This record gives sequence, C-alpha cells and structure tokens, in this order.
Amino acid sequence: MNEKAANEKAVIQKNAIEARNIVKTFGVGQAAARALDDVTVEIRQGEFFTLLGPSGCGKTTLLRLIAGFEMPTEGTILLDGQDITYLPPNKRPVNTVFQSYALFPHLTVAQNVGFGLEMQGRPKAEVNDTVARMLALVKLEPLAHRKTNQLSGGQQQRVALARALAPSPKVLLLDEPLSALDLKLRKEMQIELKRLQVETGITFVFVTHDQEEALTMSDRVGVMSQGKLQQVGSPKDIYTKPVNRFVASFIGETNFIAARAEAGKVHLATGDTIDIAGLSAGGNVTVTIRPEQLRLVDKTETGAMRATVKSLVYFGTDTHCYLSLTDGSEVVARLQSPASGDAGLTPGQSVGLRAVPGAAQIVLD
Repeated sequence: MNEKAANEKAVIQKNAIEARNIVKTFGVGQAAARALDDVTVEIRQGEFFTLLGPSGCGKTTLLRLIAGFEMPTEGTILLDGQDITYLPPNKRPVNTVFQSYALFPHLTVAQNVGFGLEMQGRPKAEVNDTVARMLALVKLEPLAHRKTNQLSGGQQQRVALARALAPSPKVLLLDEPLSALDLKLRKEMQIELKRLQVETGITFVFVTHDQEEALTMSDRVGVMSQGKLQQVGSPKDIYTKPVNRFVASFIGETNFIAARAEAGKVHLATGDTIDIAGLSAGGNVTVTIRPEQLRLVDKTETGAMRATVKSLVYFGTDTHCYLSLTDGSEVVARLQSPASGDAGLTPGQSVGLRAVPGAAQIVLD
C-alpha cells in the first residue's frame, strides 16, 4: 500500500464520534429509569451510521446526548477526539434534523436555509452563496422564494436538511426525519438522504425504528434494546449473523427452531439434523433460519427436514409457505412465485426442507 492510500485509509477509519460507557438515568430513587446502560460505540468519520431499535430502547436519548440537549449521568462523549460531554449544543459542530422540521412559515425557502448562517453573523455574500449551493444540493432552486407552508412534506424535509447542512457541521444527527412521510415518498427520501451523505462527506447519525431504512441507507447499524447496544455491524452482518434472538427477530423475519448441539451436529426435536459450519456450542440451542433461505426438496432427501404445508399466502413476487415440522414447530419459507402465481403446493402436502448452505445460525437467547 502506497503512502497516499495509507493516508486515505487512515482518514476513513478515524472516528467522528465516540461514546464511552454512557449511562443516562431519568428520575431519582425508586422512580429512576435507566435509559442508557453502559453504552459504548464508535462512529467513523464520513459514514452513514444508524441507531435502530423499538420505541423506548434509548436510541433518541443517545442522539440527544451527542447533540448536547441532554447530559449523561456517567460516561464520556468525544467528537474528533475532543471531549464534548458537557459542551452546550451551540458550541458543538453538529446539527440536528427532527421529526418535526420546525421551519419558519413566514420565511421563504431561501430565508429558512440561510437563517442559521445569518444568526452566526456570516457575511451576506457568503450566506447567499451557501444558500444557493444548498438549494442545488437538495434540488429546490425553483422554490427558493416560496413560503414553506406552500410546500409538500417531502419538500419541507429537503428544506430542513439544507438548513442543517448549510453551516457544514462535522456531524448531522437525524431523529426519525422520514416518519411523517407516506410510504412512496419515504422510499424516495431514503435514496436522497444517502445521496446527500455521499456528496457532502458529512457523518450522518440516523435514528429509526424502521428496519428497511436502516438496511438500505446505512454503512453500519447499531441495534439497541432496553438501553443497551446489542450489536454493531454492516447491514449484511446484522441480517445474516445476528448475535442474539432479539437482533434476529427485530431485523426482518426469521424462524426459530429449538435444537440440541452435540458432537458438532445440531439435532432438532423432530429427529432431523442440521449442519452448521464452525459449530462450537453444546447443549440446548436456538437455530435461526431466514424464510428466504429455506428451500423445498424431496422429503426423502438425506438431511431434509420433514414438514407439512399448512397454508400459502401469495405476495406477487413471493409466496409465503407456512409449514409445520413433525414435532409441531411452525416455520415459514419464502418462495419465488412462478409466472402462473401457483406455487404448485397444497395444504396438507408433505415436503422436505433444507436451508441454504451457511444460512442456519445459532443465536443466544
């Protein structure tokens, strides 16, 4: 690796945000609630990082701590290696986009985008130039002189993004900014957000409970539950190699099958056996297999799990096949629908099931 490549790699790996052993407690005494429980996470410079989890898991609390709107009970927050734990929000080189865009209805789009710069006392020429660049970035130049209450929800969100990006923050925090949009517009804005992050090179920290948003936009995802960070990794790793039952169940659909690991083999209660590469666990275990990673095979095939078709649900491109294993355990297989729309299966039919090689994983409860 030459010196230039080494320097570029070093820049990529540098951390924008580090949260170390963060604890956040609300209330006192017996009424105290621990929103964050010893959370440590590193967010790299220039990446799109998503905090994902259900309501009440602590993801928004962590975002507010990074923004400076809340102070931690314990722990340290660093930005570019500098301790900002108790720095007030207006002294931090970060900006936040909230669920409510909080635009000024009496100002035009351009005036909204330039408002923060004017409050900082920037020269008028600089403000005008920056506003023009931001409106071009979010593709709103034709609407520069329109009032924000005359815009659609998606356009208003673009204005909020342009306003937050205008001061060139080192980190942009986004607290479920797509939640108020309809499904089609939300999908369009997912693409736009990722485009903006790539074009600006700014570190984005995105909070959502929507698994699809996290998987489609993020460089890495941090999955949270009950104030703890459960797993951090690429979307692919989070989906295909979940570390525990919560992560496996929260990210997409999956099947859980009770089994017992012995002598390098996984034995199901049905008497069937599943091969899992690199198996080191022993005793009672839980196996997870994604529905799209199950294949129908001849029931007499060696190593096949024996099952009975219970019902079929047609979803257009896919057909969900609900099955019962011989011990009564229920699983679902997602099969590609044939052109006719008929999967060629009927309820009550006996079939064999086999997982795609490497698909079956053991997860902790």
